[in-house]
Amino acid sequence: MRVMFRRPPFSPSALALAAALCVPLPASAQTFAPAPAAAPAARPLTVAPPATVMSEPLAPPTPAPSQGAAQPAAQAAAPAALPTASAAPPAAAPLSSVPAAPAPATAPPASGQPAPGQPVLALPAKPKPPAPAPEVKISQDPSPSYHPDSVAMILAAAKAYGEAAARGGWAPVPEGGPLIKFGVKDPIVAQIRTRLVATSDLADDNGSDRYDREMLNAVRRFQARHGLPESGVIGPATVKAMNVPAEERQRQLLLSAQRLQSANFAFGPRYIAVNIPSAAVEAVENGVVARRYVAVAGDPEHHSPTVEAKVGAVNFHPTWTVPVSIIRREIIPKMRKDATYLAKQNIRILNAAGQEVDPAQVDWSNESAVNYTLRQDSGASNSLGIVRIAMPNQHAVYMHDTPSKRFFGQDFRFLSHGCVRVSGVLDLVTWLLAPQGWTREQVDAMVASGERKDVKLPQSVPVAWVYMTGFVAADGAVNFREDVYGLDKPAATDPVATASVVRREASRGQAQR
Repeated sequence: MRVMFRRPPFSPSALALAAALCVPLPASAQTFAPAPAAAPAARPLTVAPPATVMSEPLAPPTPAPSQGAAQPAAQAAAPAALPTASAAPPAAAPLSSVPAAPAPATAPPASGQPAPGQPVLALPAKPKPPAPAPEVKISQDPSPSYHPDSVAMILAAAKAYGEAAARGGWAPVPEGGPLIKFGVKDPIVAQIRTRLVATSDLADDNGSDRYDREMLNAVRRFQARHGLPESGVIGPATVKAMNVPAEERQRQLLLSAQRLQSANFAFGPRYIAVNIPSAAVEAVENGVVARRYVAVAGDPEHHSPTVEAKVGAVNFHPTWTVPVSIIRREIIPKMRKDATYLAKQNIRILNAAGQEVDPAQVDWSNESAVNYTLRQDSGASNSLGIVRIAMPNQHAVYMHDTPSKRFFGQDFRFLSHGCVRVSGVLDLVTWLLAPQGWTREQVDAMVASGERKDVKLPQSVPVAWVYMTGFVAADGAVNFREDVYGLDKPAATDPVATASVVRREASRGQAQR
């Protein structure tokens, strides 16, 4: 059994309308067949697009160890025309072409050096600059995860998955076996091949038990669509994703559409989208992802909220005002153990008049510290790093840099107190400030100056943080992510809520006509 979406001659809004009214769709809309054999690569599970208060911790928590299966990496589905491998790292800078001067046979002693016969003291070696922090490689697929047609396309995909579930879904792949790598010959390969065909990641099932090149590309496509590292190695995490039944995938899509139904986001020609379960940030311009950034989002106890806001300014070398919740849960217990903790963290205490207060004058045996303002000085150790992207909203969350860049190299990147940390944030800042003439060189110069400066955007940029565990990219590829916050937990989809999503989208489609 295979799930494949052909390009329908009508919009996904028509699909939703038909579903809401229980009207049978034409045969062309109900046929999900494989792509032609001559196609260069099968499009995995595609839906045809329509024709038209500062909550970061002082010290990030230590992530939990892996439990067999790797946690999801923020990946986006790559289009068939692009290679499935992750983007290659930037080329190393060329070595200098200037030849080294030959050493003279006899060199006279330089000024300040010991005369001949005197002992020579060894100078300490110059420390090497620190290596850049590792970073997870995520797809640079230009198709946005969140776009104006998201709800309609998600509902169309949910309908197809529901039909697949009604036909029996797909057989599970045996778990607990060894890693399956390219070139392996094993009976389980044939079962995995059949599973990949079922969701159109692989065009045809030739019955072979050899892990060949065509299957390797299909596995990478599957991994990309499910936010897994595109290694091509079939391990516990990949098998786990393959074994999620069709009805559960349908449910993820329906609940994601339900969470989006009240959105009134003004996309515009330039906007920023953060899908929290993907732990990634997309800068979108004219319907294309200009750049996708690795991110760290809120941990399971401190959720990053869904937000619709506007970026109005970039704060270089910001200070950080510690939220009351962190003062109560983290600062007070640490000050009870170490009276110098605030000084070590460059955090000042200010009273209501803005005057600095000596920490020794505060009674740390109770919670009186919450009546003061605790502010961390700007600098390299500041919890916000060297830049903050201001986006006023009721949750007081924002995007920012971080001194803890090592966490960008983890697959599981849900470690903050709610704000979103952005890897390569200076590139994002350059993109935001480009319309007013800023270049990357100017951004770097501003950072190097150490000057605390707020740069306002003459035209604000819309930003949306959404929570989609099932979504359809603008190119039609159906994607899934882990439900890190447990928002999909109810055992069964609420039929009333599901019907309301369908009816709402149907009404929206009629209004757009």
